Amino acid sequence: MSADRNPLVEEAARIVCSEALTDYRAAKLKAVQRLGLSPHATALPDNAQIDAAVVAYLQLFGGEAYRQRLQRMRRLAVPLMRRLEPFEPRLTGGVVSGAVTAAHHLQLHVFAEQSEAVDIFLIDRGLPFEISERRYRYPDGREETLPLIRMEIDGFGVDIAVFALDDLRRTPLSPQDGRPYRRLDLAAAEALAAS
Repeated sequence: MSADRNPLVEEAARIVCSEALTDYRAAKLKAVQRLGLSPHATALPDNAQIDAAVVAYLQLFGGEAYRQRLQRMRRLAVPLMRRLEPFEPRLTGGVVSGAVTAAHHLQLHVFAEQSEAVDIFLIDRGLPFEISERRYRYPDGREETLPLIRMEIDGFGVDIAVFALDDLRRTPLSPQDGRPYRRLDLAAAEALAAS
């Protein structure tokens, strides 16, 4: 997959793609086991390496099904973001990076003074959803548990994390690559869907 091939990275990426895992740590541990490496003496690669290898694997082996899935998810994001415009939605996650398997959901971050405002907004529009939560880690080491709205649209899982208004400028770290989430506003998401 690259000039500096790392069998552990490649095997973990293959596991993520072929077994529809979204947990990169679990994929790395499975890869260690499958390669017959010592779990205690093997340094695990970082998630950014796995994420890049997942994208490379999907581009190489995903074929037309992968390209269509990614494009459909990117196109689905645009009208949903338009509907959620009062909450300044941002597209994020694998749909932005290209690291999407059948297990990945469309991920949006929205911003509200009160998370219940988003719930009421969706109820008023007749959109069925479930409420959950997700932990986010910030660059300063702090962790927060935030409301997560889960729904299904056109056969795709959608996760909408509800952040406070001031979190527009305070971005948590992505578990996929350990860097601040890439957050695309509506105009950037439209450009991505059109490309």
